[in-house]
Amino acid sequence: MTLLAWAVAFLLDRLLGDPPHWPHPVRWIGALINLLQNIVRRYCHSDNALRTGGGVMWLVVVGGSWSLAWGVLALANAIHPWFGWCIEVWMIFTTLATRCLADMAREVEKPLREGLLAQSREKLSWIVGRDTRQLQPPQITRAVVETVAENTVDGVIAPLFFLLLGGAPLAMAYKAVNTLDSMVGYKHEKYRAIGMVSAWLDDVANFIPARLSWLLLSIAAWCCRQDARAALRIGFRDRKNHSSPNCAWPEGTVAGALGVRLGGPNDYFGERVDKPWIGDDTRAIEVNDIGRAIQMMWLASTLALALFALVRFVWMGA
Repeated sequence: MTLLAWAVAFLLDRLLGDPPHWPHPVRWIGALINLLQNIVRRYCHSDNALRTGGGVMWLVVVGGSWSLAWGVLALANAIHPWFGWCIEVWMIFTTLATRCLADMAREVEKPLREGLLAQSREKLSWIVGRDTRQLQPPQITRAVVETVAENTVDGVIAPLFFLLLGGAPLAMAYKAVNTLDSMVGYKHEKYRAIGMVSAWLDDVANFIPARLSWLLLSIAAWCCRQDARAALRIGFRDRKNHSSPNCAWPEGTVAGALGVRLGGPNDYFGERVDKPWIGDDTRAIEVNDIGRAIQMMWLASTLALALFALVRFVWMGA
């Protein structure tokens, strides 16, 4: 029944994505983070105090997310096993973001193809932290491909990995870790202290999934008739070309598969950040690379599900 729950949740994500008006735990987690961040900032003013407050905030959000998920699942199973199974499917479904990621990438791609740069920049600003107001088509395309590659890890592979390790409650705790990083884990002055713990522990949580993505995306590149050999080579070669210890693994793999260059300098919160380049400039990046990256993301996600389901079956049975 457990593996069936995984498969059903994955299919639901593939079919439905993230309907905007449906209840979603990540929105509740985000609201809790905003509340706690305001409380921490009200009472903590020095960098040391903000770091401590940020650590406490992390414990409350992540621990609370795991505890609530575990409690709800236990209660649902006590009411009826099938009710518990349905709740488990719903929880797993909410931790996956494959369809949502693909849809958001397409939302940027569509106006870009039509030459509507202002609209494309606006849609891009919804999914990246960089300043998008002056970006040109190649830069917009590069940002979308980077986002698809990077979020293949934290949107799908990592939740499935923690699902394997600790079921739906641990997958939900991971989503709390990732949401904390996306909201406060910046190096900008405003978040550097309060988000230090969140950023560091997100790196820890994604350490293994990011390296698995190197292999899974390389296999996906081969299946999609992209350059799998370059994906493996450049994914490993450029793995350190990022301030994060994890992001360059999937980005380098996708860059190698497509024969394009990702990364480079960008503006964040009005400040210029000079990032290393990832990949070789074999050819100019083009808008069709967005679709190619999405295709590899879907296949790598399916491979991750199959791999973790196999490990679960061998380890504990269905």
